[in-house]
Amino acid sequence: MFNLPRVAAAAVGAFICLSTPFSAQATEASTGPKVTTFELSNGMQGVVIEDHRAPVVTHMVWYKVGAADEPPGQSGIAHFLEHLMFKGTDEIPPGEFSKIIAANGGQDNAFTSLDYTGYFQRIAADRLELVMKMEADRMVDLVLDEESVRTERDVVIEERNSRTDNNPQGRFSEQFNAAVYLNHPYGVPVIGWRHEIEELERQDALDFYKLHYAPDQATLIVAGDVTPDAVQALAEKYYGPLNPSGFVPFQRPVEPPQIAARRVYMSDEKVRQPYFTRAYLVESYVTAEPGEGEAFAVLAEIFGGGFTSRLSRELVQDQKTALGAGAYYRGLARDKTTFNFYGIPVEGVSLDELEAAADAVLTKLAEEGPTEEELERVKMSMISDEVFQQDSQSSMARMYGAALTIGLTVEDVKAWPDRIRAVTAEDVKAAAASLAIEHSVTGQLTGVDVQKAEAAQ
Repeated sequence: MFNLPRVAAAAVGAFICLSTPFSAQATEASTGPKVTTFELSNGMQGVVIEDHRAPVVTHMVWYKVGAADEPPGQSGIAHFLEHLMFKGTDEIPPGEFSKIIAANGGQDNAFTSLDYTGYFQRIAADRLELVMKMEADRMVDLVLDEESVRTERDVVIEERNSRTDNNPQGRFSEQFNAAVYLNHPYGVPVIGWRHEIEELERQDALDFYKLHYAPDQATLIVAGDVTPDAVQALAEKYYGPLNPSGFVPFQRPVEPPQIAARRVYMSDEKVRQPYFTRAYLVESYVTAEPGEGEAFAVLAEIFGGGFTSRLSRELVQDQKTALGAGAYYRGLARDKTTFNFYGIPVEGVSLDELEAAADAVLTKLAEEGPTEEELERVKMSMISDEVFQQDSQSSMARMYGAALTIGLTVEDVKAWPDRIRAVTAEDVKAAAASLAIEHSVTGQLTGVDVQKAEAAQ
């Protein structure tokens, strides 16, 4: 679906007051919520997604900066700043931001991804003004002292310990991604390399904050029981007085053409279930030609999107060589992205054997293409998933926020179902055929053979 990408968790262990008349653009399809957009004169984008079923609202601010935009030697600074944004301002004492939200019956959180950083609150609709005032306040008035920075840096290091350093799947995924991107910063972990996190200082965070946290670097998403005029009025009141930074994003390094297949092997005594994974460098929805990204999305579903996919039917159900297998396309990315698949072998089947079997399934799909029946079934399922997603206020807010922040438009989101309908069997066949082995990185994670380890001593 045109959404935050699916994660294969089983295998691979986020305004100056207008001086001219306000002109909103409402985009409305025959189905789906009413979505209204506006832009304030200081450059802040606004999106209102109306949902009047319950007196609840989701308020989100998305910054157009992520881990891929960090200065050299400061990996993890975007995620570190996300943590520090809860430390307080002149108006809000340290540690009180989330307590105020909770005291008003709401929930809040934040997330950092390679391409963006987001902050959100879900709260009663009559509290929208409160959360907008608070979010606007910390956009420009973050207060940091040395002690809070040191304490939060320790928290981030402990987070890295638990999620990555003490987790073989986490360490493997980190090494695998670094092998996929030789030059582009997508190969740097969002949480940062440990040795660089340890060197992050208060001034580093403040410099990053002043550069990237401003209304012209942000997108406001408000979904829920609201009207566009009311949201715009509040945005003018609280985000309006904030000055734009005028910052022009740095040009990210470009990944060179990949001319040789790469492989990553890792073993760890904690691993009880080995698996392999492969990634092909492909175009994202942003960088692709019209229809190209949608073809990869449909291919991922046909090839490995669920119980009825080719990988599941042939490897898990028929050959019984895999406990699980799947594929996914990370289409929502600002730059080139990946098409991935993976396999978990049954006992007695080697990773090389399972990898060869999965390759045979992909080769057949590239040579023959999908059947009309499976193509139509998958497209209908993908579009149905999109419709069902509209039932979730927060999911809709995240969908639009992610798309707009990486450079897509409301119209792109609205048109996605029609673009999926337009994908043909030949499009899917061509997408599969484009996945050349020399453009891939394959990784294998295994446990340690105790008998071999003892014999080697």
